[in-house]
Amino acid sequence: MSALLSLQNVWVEYGEKIVLERVNLDIAAGSFVSIIGPSGAGKSSLLRIVLGQEAPTRGAMLLDGEPLTPECGPDRGVVFQRYSVFPHLTALGNTLFGLECEQAPFSARLFGARRRAAVAEAREMLAAVGLGDSADLYPAQMSGGMQQRLAIAQALVKRPRILLLDEPFGALDPGIRQDMHTLITRLWNEYALTVIMVTHDIREAFSLGTRVLTLDKRRHDPHAPHRFGATVVYDLPLSKRASAASTGGITIDTVDNN
Repeated sequence: MSALLSLQNVWVEYGEKIVLERVNLDIAAGSFVSIIGPSGAGKSSLLRIVLGQEAPTRGAMLLDGEPLTPECGPDRGVVFQRYSVFPHLTALGNTLFGLECEQAPFSARLFGARRRAAVAEAREMLAAVGLGDSADLYPAQMSGGMQQRLAIAQALVKRPRILLLDEPFGALDPGIRQDMHTLITRLWNEYALTVIMVTHDIREAFSLGTRVLTLDKRRHDPHAPHRFGATVVYDLPLSKRASAASTGGITIDTVDNN
């Protein structure tokens, strides 16, 4: 089966500093890919180029075999650690805004039947993330977990094929974090998403992912540490069998990525 997303010999450089080098990666549709690695290993840089916020310095990125342009598109959604919601809009307004920008890019306003349809879709998405009774609340009236649910609703309302998560649960309390794990797993299945998540929490990476990638540097030069970038040093497919799932068990099939 061909890859949904393919990175081919991708490099990211800022002047003389090399952040990523020789990244070759194929991601199948429906995967939940967790990315771990030390600070400064280029995890967020990798997400930014997939999102389209930046272009790779070298190499190619393909979506369904076609070149992925360096611009943010509706086929990719993103949720950051810091709640990326508009404080002056209600939960409904925040969720509706993405639909208005997509369907009316110049005015960001919908009217009549189109607006009623968009409002209904936004309310449906709020209900899907557990905020069906909070549509009229402003972010300042919400807990951190509620704001992150709202950020997920914002990302999913445009029905992206790929959902990018950049440390999305790092600022949440443990109990709320577990609730968010349950939520994102349910949405991943219900909306047939392909998820790419950066996390510093190794346990989170293995409990949520169907595949865990480790980014790190293969080569180090103490006299010029900026001259070598990180790449994929481990690629671990996870087999989460039904019998193991009930006990929290995970089978790891190690792939030699050297």
